[in-house]
Amino acid sequence: MLRSMFAGVSGLRNHQIKMDVIGNNIANVNTQGYKTSRTTFAEMFNQTLAGATRPSQALGGLNPKQVGLGVSTSSIDVVFTTGGMMTTDRMLDLAIQGDGFISVLNGDDIFYTRAGNLYLDENGFLVAANGMMIMGVNLLDHEYFDSAFEAIDVDGGRTIEELGVKDPQELGDLFDPEFGGRIDPDNYEEALGPLAIPLNFVSISIDKTGLVTGIDAEGELRDIAVIPLACFVNAPGLTREGDNLYRVSSNSGIPGYYQPGQGGVAGEVRAGALEMSNVDLSKEFTDMIITQRGFQANSRIITVSDTLLEELINLKR
Repeated sequence: MLRSMFAGVSGLRNHQIKMDVIGNNIANVNTQGYKTSRTTFAEMFNQTLAGATRPSQALGGLNPKQVGLGVSTSSIDVVFTTGGMMTTDRMLDLAIQGDGFISVLNGDDIFYTRAGNLYLDENGFLVAANGMMIMGVNLLDHEYFDSAFEAIDVDGGRTIEELGVKDPQELGDLFDPEFGGRIDPDNYEEALGPLAIPLNFVSISIDKTGLVTGIDAEGELRDIAVIPLACFVNAPGLTREGDNLYRVSSNSGIPGYYQPGQGGVAGEVRAGALEMSNVDLSKEFTDMIITQRGFQANSRIITVSDTLLEELINLKR
């Protein structure tokens, strides 16, 4: 069988993968916080017909003779450039300007997202659009939560501590200004927990440093919590889990948690806005045309190779 036919098949298969990636990018052009992907190719194996030879006194050296056997998908990369900002004027909408992710909790599993459309559930917990709890550092003493939650049966009667809301009295000074507002990496698991807003607080707002404030029942402005941003050494190494979520992988590195706007490490958060997809439609359509032509050319390789085989078979007639 002709090598060119197998090369053409590999070209069809991998151009189809690239088209699948392009299609997904275009489908998510209006998805909040979506990050576009790109596909890169690499040459596959080479069959060596003749090796290289050294020069001699009589003859010069010869280069190797090799025939390539097709193409493979080298990588499918996630491009983490910041998308455009869409103003919503809703104070619980957050857009991240710069690096960093919001951490969300689903049972014992922690995920990361760039989609900042947040909500309050009926028990006062700050949640993502999919219902997962937003993780952060609570700044209020438990007495505020006790007075706010005593009138309701929270999640089957569990206490604030059982729900994971940390008591700030046990945490100490978490954000180190010398390290760009980073939470002590040895203690961040003890510091972070689901963010809860006492039910008797009003006029909730979030500033660019992730500080959540509100007015309590006595009319005093109080700091409620801080929403830190998780940063990774290799963010493209995160595993996509769907629903705007990412998970730590073996090549992403562990997260470092920073207070937004401190030290320029994690960027800032902007309340009243959402980050849009960073998909560039003009680039996607151009890539679509190039990929289509590449697919078409590889299909021609197969049909022409088939014609050659047909001619070979016809020699017997």
